[in-house]
Amino acid sequence: MSTLRERFEQPALAALLKLTPRERALVCRELTEITRGGYDGPLMDELRKLAAAVPERAYHDSAQVLLRTHELAGAGNYESCLSSLPLIRACFALDLVPDGGKTAAELIVGRGHIAPGFYAERYVRGSFPLVPLTTLHQGGLTGVIHRDLGFNNTMRYSLGVGVAQAVSLAMDLARRGDDRKVVCLAGDGELQEGTTFECLRFAYEIGLSNLVLVVDANGRGIEPLRKPLNQSYLASFLPRVDEVDGQDDEAIQRALGALLSRPGCAALVCRTRKGEHSFKPASAAGKTSRPSFAGTSGRMLAAYQQRAGRDLAVFTADMEARFGLRGHLPYSNTGLAETLSVGLTLQLPEDTLKVVATDAMYFMDSLSMVTEASSSVRNLLVLAGRSWGAWGGAHNATNLLGLLLGVRVYEPITPAEFDAVLDRLAAHPGTAHVASMVDARFDPPSVDCSSRLDGAVWMTPPATARPQAAVVTFGYASVLVAEAIRDTGVPHLHCAALDPQLDPGTFAVLAGCRRIVSVEYNGVQGGFGERLRAKYLLPIEVHGVRHDIANRVHARQLALHGMDPQTLRRLLARLGSHEADNALAYA
Repeated sequence: MSTLRERFEQPALAALLKLTPRERALVCRELTEITRGGYDGPLMDELRKLAAAVPERAYHDSAQVLLRTHELAGAGNYESCLSSLPLIRACFALDLVPDGGKTAAELIVGRGHIAPGFYAERYVRGSFPLVPLTTLHQGGLTGVIHRDLGFNNTMRYSLGVGVAQAVSLAMDLARRGDDRKVVCLAGDGELQEGTTFECLRFAYEIGLSNLVLVVDANGRGIEPLRKPLNQSYLASFLPRVDEVDGQDDEAIQRALGALLSRPGCAALVCRTRKGEHSFKPASAAGKTSRPSFAGTSGRMLAAYQQRAGRDLAVFTADMEARFGLRGHLPYSNTGLAETLSVGLTLQLPEDTLKVVATDAMYFMDSLSMVTEASSSVRNLLVLAGRSWGAWGGAHNATNLLGLLLGVRVYEPITPAEFDAVLDRLAAHPGTAHVASMVDARFDPPSVDCSSRLDGAVWMTPPATARPQAAVVTFGYASVLVAEAIRDTGVPHLHCAALDPQLDPGTFAVLAGCRRIVSVEYNGVQGGFGERLRAKYLLPIEVHGVRHDIANRVHARQLALHGMDPQTLRRLLARLGSHEADNALAYA
């Protein structure tokens, strides 16, 4: 268990220059209080203690706090939090939010990404300090709900989990004879998840009478919903469905209080409003930012379609913006129904190129359907978006896809490599191809694997026929390493394939090295380096992600996992020199 100082001091100090004078003064007072010691108990207890020690508030409106927190973070789900803020205030007013004592009912927050809304309301109520709010997504405060931060449940990646948690808790309370109700705060986009249907159907069939579903019906997932929430669907499983103005704090409080006082299950649909999904600072208004590599997918697919004359069917679970699909080619948005986005490929014509644009979080939710499709669908391309940023993701997600029977996984870093993946799929239509698409902005290197997609290419060739050391990289890590070792002369071999096939000449060079380091911005377990070492019996030391992905912005994520240029340069700069024996360390 980390102390407040260990968790928040450094990111809070880094934020000082971005604070107003009043904010800076309060943060410095709180940091001074923390350094006095005695803040090493359970996290929420210590946060309440710190807030009481420095009771002055910089803001008294949680909407202001929410905006300022996201301005400092520069990223996050501000609009989602804002649309749910009236619901959050009602939960506090009705004594549903845990705060060190027993609550009127059990609250499960299914909209896992609205945690900052709860922090903001806690702050204006005097039970949360300012320091952690300055560290959101910057290595201190997570943007996703967690038990350590005053919630009854913890969520990692997947929407829809909250409804399952609520039904689980409601069922257990009923089994133990506890008559308290369970309130589940969900979203209309979240209710598109298949698991929510399973949960509501099950709750109905076992006769639960202690579940209240509160829905933030803002008409959006990541993108606008095709149609508004169908209340008849909810009424099929919940005997009472009420609707209220979701922008009216008092109306929500009255309606929810009434449902809690009545027997039986119910749903409260709160009509709210939500703007664009991802937060953009005011300084970015009107500016067109450079797309990430993943964000160029639509353009690259359209260019391929024109070049190859192929029939394409593109499906995505609410991720058209992430992959830059809009305006480039037709696609079907299934909403937040990732399993369906894969299932819709199952009976299409064999010759049609089927593209599923998903991500590391979503394809794990639909892994069983991905397995089915990879073994029965021809011409299947899965675009697996990789964003180890504010929301997080499973660090071995790419490796899981690589273990599916008959699947080839690549991480292209140039448009030519992406084209090569499509050309390879056309030549091998019976093998599902996965393109791991990185949500990062970078200049594509001049050297790539487009002419030898399953092989390798030297980005920095060895200076001699028998180098003493080399670094071998996979996908995006090649970009990071190339920047880190520029002008060092370290031989650098790039691979676009998760499981490359080395030609005899390249293998001979590596086999003659005393030291080889593999680098991947990917989970080490079962990943690129371990596969390469086992397959070719090479003396490879693996550098990659060795623990879970945290919820923080990309730049801080890189440093956390030893993938920032400074760490990589220290790791690799002396590789092959007479000090090489002492130069290497695992991250």
